[in-house]
Amino acid sequence: MKIFTIGFTKKSAERFFEMLRSSGAKRVVDVRLNNVSQLAGFAKKDDLAYFLEKVCRVEYVHLPILAPTQDLLEGYRNKRVKWDEYERRFLALMKERRIEKVVSRDMVQDGCLLCSEDKPDKCHRRLVAEYLKRHWNDAEIHHLH
Repeated sequence: MKIFTIGFTKKSAERFFEMLRSSGAKRVVDVRLNNVSQLAGFAKKDDLAYFLEKVCRVEYVHLPILAPTQDLLEGYRNKRVKWDEYERRFLALMKERRIEKVVSRDMVQDGCLLCSEDKPDKCHRRLVAEYLKRHWNDAEIHHLH
């Protein structure tokens, strides 16, 4: 089972879609809380779904259960919550939500977790992928960047 991850920030549309196309991912699993922000450019929900289908022949699905709460996200963005605390609280949230049981393996298998952060090191998409790997055992994580 492969789980890919990607962020759209600091990427041109060409680079973003070519990375996805060449990865072999079958769908993009949007793990953002807010997927309609004007700051998202080509990655706004409706535009992204259209481009993924037309450019990559990849489906789009939004799974906000894999996103942090608004309070946690704002705390981190406003620097009231440091990364270590954010990570601890987000891992607890995933455990509380029981995402390994609630989210279908078929939805994530060969899917690419999408968030805005350029790199995965301080992004919740990495935490989601690692959490699922721990619970599903057979997952390989591939970060596209």
